Amino acid sequence: MKILMIAPQPFFEPRGTPISVYQRVNALSKLGHEVDLVTYHLGSSPEIPNINIHRTRPVPFINQIKIGPSWVKPILDLLVFFKALMMLFKNRYDVIHTHEEAAFFAYFLSPLFQIPHLYDMHSSLPRQLESFGVGNFWPVKPIFVWLEDQVIKSSEAIITIDSELASIVKRTNPKARHINIENTAVSFNTGFGVENTLPTPAEIRENLNLEGRTAVVYTGTFERYQGLDLVVKSVEKVKDQYPNVKYVMVGGKPHQVDELREIVAEKGLEEWVHFTGIVSPEEAMIFLDAADILLSSRIEGTSVPLKVYSYMHAEKPIIATNLEAHTQVFNPSMSVLVDPTIEGLADGVLSYLDNPEKMKLMATRAKEYANEYYSTASYIKRVGNIYEMLQTPYFVSKKDAMRSLEI
Repeated sequence: MKILMIAPQPFFEPRGTPISVYQRVNALSKLGHEVDLVTYHLGSSPEIPNINIHRTRPVPFINQIKIGPSWVKPILDLLVFFKALMMLFKNRYDVIHTHEEAAFFAYFLSPLFQIPHLYDMHSSLPRQLESFGVGNFWPVKPIFVWLEDQVIKSSEAIITIDSELASIVKRTNPKARHINIENTAVSFNTGFGVENTLPTPAEIRENLNLEGRTAVVYTGTFERYQGLDLVVKSVEKVKDQYPNVKYVMVGGKPHQVDELREIVAEKGLEEWVHFTGIVSPEEAMIFLDAADILLSSRIEGTSVPLKVYSYMHAEKPIIATNLEAHTQVFNPSMSVLVDPTIEGLADGVLSYLDNPEKMKLMATRAKEYANEYYSTASYIKRVGNIYEMLQTPYFVSKKDAMRSLEI
């Protein structure tokens, strides 16, 4: 099949939805499909067979984009819309596959060009706006609630990534052709060209002076909802009982790291906390192998963090906050679930340090569970399944198709 994929994100960057997009196109490549990916002018360009990246024209004053809503998004999204429209006039596609708000574009483009629409639903956009303090402004939330409902009702097929989103789809459109495809362990082994320059786990431990120390590793973004200020403050209690512990915080933009460094300096924790700054996606995965304990400290939100699948495959003990974002995947037999507080995060790490055998057992269970439910082979198969669903006829006539645009 020839697919037009519309991803209004900086592709590729090692965060959230861009990682999901990377995993989708990788799977589609392995399934033998050809994909024209329309995306922002920002990001790196991995080389993946049968995947052609088509970027919007650069906007001189936009060199980066933060996670969540921002004033630059409408500008970039408008450029993506017209780029996709141009591609549709030039080429014939079998499917329009959209991510996030690009689904709103396909609500109009799909019936107009009589091409089925596959909505890749990574989050509920009204709830996401609410989480970032934007959706509370009238009439923003009602508009996005209506748009999301219309997209779910009109899409030919829908992918969700967790049980909460799946329930929204089933409630809104019980007849939807829908599949839940949880993400899998992140693997960046195609087209970045840095494999030969990466350190080994042993070299990372040596460079960070981790010999004889227990490395508690966090990887991911440093946004406020990750709760990293609580993590840093929790180190004080842990190091008082286990002075050989060391927290390694992987990622973070300079200003975000500087804010956390101030807390570290204020509490005199420099010996127990190390910040790597931003590293390549491939190197971030190697830090998992270098870790003794892995930490996911999110304090709000319901979407499952992508990192947790890689954590499980790494076969290392996992500490996670007891939120729906984690409990959709984890249970108490494979990870320690703690309150999203300073005390809870500290006690979670201490519970592992007090019982090393428990650490090994739970890590093994998490690995076994990931192998059974979140393997790469299973992921690719499910992506193939949703595309098989799209082989059946979808529009009876152009007249019927245009009815979906009636308001």
